[in-house]
Amino acid sequence: MTILQRVAALACLILAFISPSKADDYPSRPIKVIVPFGAGGPTDVFTRVLAEELRKSLGQPLVMENRPGAGTVIGTDSAAKSAPDGYTLLMVSATQTVNETLISHKSYELMRDFVPIAMLFRSELVMVVHPSVPANNVKEFIALAKSKPGQLNYASSGPGSNYHMAGELLKNLTGINIVHVPYRGSTGARNDIVGGQVQMMFDSVPTMAPLIQSGRVRGLGTSGRTRSVALPDIPTLSEAGVPGYEATIWIGMMAPVGTPQPIIDVLNREINKIVSRPDIKESWEKQDAKPDPMSPSQFGAHIQAEIAKWAKLIKANNIQAQ
Repeated sequence: MTILQRVAALACLILAFISPSKADDYPSRPIKVIVPFGAGGPTDVFTRVLAEELRKSLGQPLVMENRPGAGTVIGTDSAAKSAPDGYTLLMVSATQTVNETLISHKSYELMRDFVPIAMLFRSELVMVVHPSVPANNVKEFIALAKSKPGQLNYASSGPGSNYHMAGELLKNLTGINIVHVPYRGSTGARNDIVGGQVQMMFDSVPTMAPLIQSGRVRGLGTSGRTRSVALPDIPTLSEAGVPGYEATIWIGMMAPVGTPQPIIDVLNREINKIVSRPDIKESWEKQDAKPDPMSPSQFGAHIQAEIAKWAKLIKANNIQAQ
């Protein structure tokens, strides 16, 4: 055996002993989780529940650091520059997959600079109209929009948001011409759909359910594969006349590229245990968040598919970042 071969064999032997120890010792200090969204929203609430459960199973606290701004770019960029040691993680969502195409000047790319850990949950949106709009279902709204091209508006919380892309997907699949009215956040958009300043909006089910039930807005369809637990009487858009429609909110976790695989495996295993627990499933599903455990490779495939889906829509509809 040559000296080079002996060195290579010794290196392999050392790695064989080091890799398991990284997983065995992990974590030995608090873990920071960068959440590129504002505090207090639905995503923030669910991730803090997960953080508390992971604290119990891992024996170390997870410190949630909200870093909103630039449509998740600021927080995601910060996470990309962090050490790949398992002590800085990133919450990732559908918004970041939209930004892969919509925002070309970012310094990072999701699938280049991060590795997938686990999916947490999916949640539907609901399409609502102001009660003054003469449409009682999705087909009637589409017919109305086609009879008045460019005269109906839909609100969103800003370019590239889940609510914006849901509206653009509806336009793409039905051929209707409705005008996007972007707001600086969902509160202003929500206030104006209730006030009748705009005709239509996609919004989260937990937020809109009370307004639908009180008659302040009319729910026409939900955006997921199956009907909402909170709004079981409202059909999915696919059921209601837009075959193949799906635009869900989803949340998962990633880590900077180079994070050791044993650490990724530990986190994936513990997160999947938590989101699969009957008590967590029951609690989250009541809030219209459906746990969706995946392996790292399955979650990576999901992210790739979302990037491709929204890239196609952005190019087809000539959507520009504002």
